Amino acid sequence: MIELRDLTKRYASTLAVDRLSLSVPPGEIFGFLGPNGAGKTTTIRMMMGLLLPTDGQVLLGGHDLRSEPLAAKQLCGFVPDRPHVYEKLTGAELIDFAADLYGMTSGLKVARREQLLALFDLDEWRDELVESYSHGMKQRLVMAAALVHAPRILIVDEPTVGMDPRGALLLKRIFRDLAAEGATVFMSTHSLGVAEELCDRIGIINRGRMIALGSMEELRRQAGRHASSTLEGIFLQLTEGEAEAPPAAALA
Repeated sequence: MIELRDLTKRYASTLAVDRLSLSVPPGEIFGFLGPNGAGKTTTIRMMMGLLLPTDGQVLLGGHDLRSEPLAAKQLCGFVPDRPHVYEKLTGAELIDFAADLYGMTSGLKVARREQLLALFDLDEWRDELVESYSHGMKQRLVMAAALVHAPRILIVDEPTVGMDPRGALLLKRIFRDLAAEGATVFMSTHSLGVAEELCDRIGIINRGRMIALGSMEELRRQAGRHASSTLEGIFLQLTEGEAEAPPAAALA
């Protein structure tokens, strides 16, 4: 479970995240949306301990990130929007490296590595240097490394950008399977169609503040009586105050 309590980040005179409070329970796929510069990545970096908040609290699985950082992070898998990979390692070595960071035993490490290489269709490339991988293969490898320790919380920033349709379909299935097993999936994305298809609830942040939160039906109610039927339309109404554009025929 993820809990944010009045999470705040200020840079000099700029308030990047403004008293953000949120609770995401086990078994939920949560979508975190917002325009560019809304505070999404800043929030995620604070959730992962990569950035100190100005104020507020992050609880991961009941552990306070500030006072119990190792216990909190042990529960998490994290895929940033621009992941760094060690390109002079092979695919198998990179997964093993991630497993070692979490202190996994040798037997469990090998079993999970083999399972993930097969799941992400990387087995034939296991002994090739990562520098020879395509962009989509690197994305699948990074996701495999994030899942090696079977995290109870998965936090991903733009998981499907640049991924081929087959890889994107695989990720959707993995996210659903994780949620069905009781894990919490927190996904920041600009792919509104993916969010609408996958997420149980969606939060929309704008100028550092949560301006809407809930299921699609709840978001429609929050958008008002003229709310669009699509997440894209609702998003535009809430973040820009613009009604959904009329169909082309109406403009003729």
